[in-house]
Amino acid sequence: MAVRKYRWYHYAIALAILAAGWEVLARALDVAAFPRLGAALSSFIEGVRPGGELVEHFLASTYRVLASTVISLALGVPLGLYLGRSGGPIGAVLVYLTYPVPKVVFLPVIMVLLGIGDTSKIFLITLIIFFQILVTVKDAAASVPSGLIRSVQSLGGGEWAIYRHVILPATLPAIFTALRLSTGTAIAVLFFAETYATRTGLGSFVWDALSRLAYDTMFAGVMAMALMGFGFYVLLDATERLLCPWAEAQR
Repeated sequence: MAVRKYRWYHYAIALAILAAGWEVLARALDVAAFPRLGAALSSFIEGVRPGGELVEHFLASTYRVLASTVISLALGVPLGLYLGRSGGPIGAVLVYLTYPVPKVVFLPVIMVLLGIGDTSKIFLITLIIFFQILVTVKDAAASVPSGLIRSVQSLGGGEWAIYRHVILPATLPAIFTALRLSTGTAIAVLFFAETYATRTGLGSFVWDALSRLAYDTMFAGVMAMALMGFGFYVLLDATERLLCPWAEAQR
């Protein structure tokens, strides 16, 4: 997924298209479950004002996604690099056997073991996006041209030099791609986890509003989740442009 620099009017035009599409669809459906954009925006603004409850839920969810991403990155990248570079067939088979297992089904067990606080939610999100990062990094590391590796070896470089100067730089764009994909997955899993025996987080906020049939408030929570995902996405783009200038030049 290419990283590009967008100007402010690109975002303005895209937002205008989304707003127009929302309003047209709301008018066409004409049901309470899909409110007009103005009503949802009013609830969103009310929720983010000083003392608004939406801010507290937003911060709780952001912390859970950020913590899960950092842990998954710290675990998945080194293991993926190793499996892609040096791992044997048994390691690959173990990944392929465990990756397809739907980890969300373990949420009740995880909550019994770790409680209903942040720890269980972070653990579940980490468990899921860890595999997304691991598989992407593993495949990227395995596809590094052998000629680059031999060049370092010919200069007397050892295994650490190969990882540092060849494998890691070559896989950095793939790592950021994995992070972008895992961000969407993390927010989806977050919503599921926060609707289960919890009172904080955007998932809980949306579910509570839905149970009260407060659809404008519910969509305010959806907007907050979208804003959180967008913020992570922009941050990843900026970081990739900083750390991978050669990838941007190649594009």
